Amino acid sequence: MAVPKRKTTPSRRGMRRSHDALGGNSYVEDKDSGELRRPHHIDLKTGMYRGRQVITPKED
Repeated sequence: MAVPKRKTTPSRRGMRRSHDALGGNSYVEDKDSGELRRPHHIDLKTGMYRGRQVITPKED
């Protein structure tokens, strides 16, 4: 069975875990409506994706 030869220091442990932090969500401004939306996602209000109609927009 593999056993660590030395104790992992808090500094090294923290450096390893520094990549586990979650980043904030990014948003882009829609060219047509001017509203914020996630990149590479369908705009649910208009139903458009990359300049073409993908789904029918929801009626409120």
